[in-house]
Amino acid sequence: MSKLILCLDGGGIRGAATTQFLAHVEKILLDEHGISLRDCVDYYAGTSTGGIIALALATTDISMAQINRLYNHRSGKAIFAENRGFFEIDGINAPRYEGKGKTQFLKRWFNDATLSNAAKRQRHVLTVTFAVERHQPLVIKSHHPEHVHLNSFDVADATSAAPTYFPSRPIPLGAPPEQRWLIDGGVVANNPTLCAVAEVQQLWPGIRTEEITVLSVGTGKRTRKINGPSTRGWGAYQWIRQGQIIDVLSDEQLVAYQAKAILADGNYIRVNASMREQPGLPMPPDDAMDDYSKDNIARLKKMGDFWFQQYGKAVVDMLLGQYKGPSLDAINSQTGRPG
Repeated sequence: MSKLILCLDGGGIRGAATTQFLAHVEKILLDEHGISLRDCVDYYAGTSTGGIIALALATTDISMAQINRLYNHRSGKAIFAENRGFFEIDGINAPRYEGKGKTQFLKRWFNDATLSNAAKRQRHVLTVTFAVERHQPLVIKSHHPEHVHLNSFDVADATSAAPTYFPSRPIPLGAPPEQRWLIDGGVVANNPTLCAVAEVQQLWPGIRTEEITVLSVGTGKRTRKINGPSTRGWGAYQWIRQGQIIDVLSDEQLVAYQAKAILADGNYIRVNASMREQPGLPMPPDDAMDDYSKDNIARLKKMGDFWFQQYGKAVVDMLLGQYKGPSLDAINSQTGRPG
């Protein structure tokens, strides 16, 4: 009773690398095997931009190629619409972006899709959020009876509401008019792999850990240097502006280490790389979550191409249930090869 999980990290516009990689994978599946990515995946999990992609795959019929094309400069400009309120310092005493552009974009993208669509298509999906009023993570999932009625675009909007970047988002949960205010789940689980493994074990009781296979796709690892000694005197302003505190909170490397240790050898592939110059990636992208410039989008897509060169065959084999190699981790920037 083996199950395959597709897990997708958060990272804002850096999701362009994720979609480029997955579009390459699906093209091989379609051209050489006559099946789609959806035919191979039992469970989707995503946080933030990864949650948007996971929800699109699980609750709509938008092709992977179409999803990839939506990660472009024009979409980025619509989503990252600057907050221009009076007496507001964006990202400090107000969100950097006003949020309406993102909401409208997601509503057009998902239309009337709901989480119930996943079960109808024999798929399941989870996204990670954080309920600010209750001070606790909230995993929204298609197989929870209180969540199935939720609109996909609302859930996508909530899981991508990164603090300091976008406003928190309300979700109708419980008896009307009760609602919860949610923010980006990246503050607790930017890499949702362990959440997905736990849910799969509950959804399919009796499944053994060695029967679970995980394809986990990142959005690149940040490489900006922070002056360690200077952080001793930092307050909130410096951590937000200089320390990129949201990225510190949403680091995914510990989860990747835990997943590789828990899952059987050969049942885990982690697709990711540091965003620095290395063999196979001579011009790395900017590691900002909101750099939607045409040049940076092109570089993010090139990083997705680089990932496909390094992981493509192994990932296609894994999706087909034919992979015989060891578990793979992120690319070693010294060798340009998966670790």
